[in-house]
Amino acid sequence: MYKVVILTVSDRGFAGLREDSSGPLIKEIIKELPGEVIHYEIVPDEKERIIEALKRSADVLMADLVLTTGGTGVSPRDVTPEATLAVIEKEVPGFSEAMRAESLKKTPHAMISRAICGIRGKCLIVNLPGSPKGVKENLTVILPALPHALSKIKGDPSECAQE
Repeated sequence: MYKVVILTVSDRGFAGLREDSSGPLIKEIIKELPGEVIHYEIVPDEKERIIEALKRSADVLMADLVLTTGGTGVSPRDVTPEATLAVIEKEVPGFSEAMRAESLKKTPHAMISRAICGIRGKCLIVNLPGSPKGVKENLTVILPALPHALSKIKGDPSECAQE
């Protein structure tokens, strides 16, 4: 069972002006991992606040996986990718590429996603879109690869290309 943190990045959600429907959807989908949500938080679209939440999730809560939702577009307040880049030690671009490729099958707007995926310590951080539709499309496409990735991040020495 993997320890999962969900961070919803939304000014309106943080202010209580919008109900978060993406965070609860992530919680449902992640059961297939199998994953247990150890922390859920809504943070505003402020780079320093997102950085703090990411660091706390990886370093203090010792999450295996942090899933953010929101702030990955091109609006002036969309800074989740910048916050993620500030805390990760390695990028894992294959996840971002797979998510964009899957979303492109459904909308040309997928091209403006700036989602980042990377590793901090032994924690994988994945930026997901803010909409429930985008969350479902993106998380579903990477879900089959997550257990192997998380195992490798934790130091599993077994060969990757087993017959």
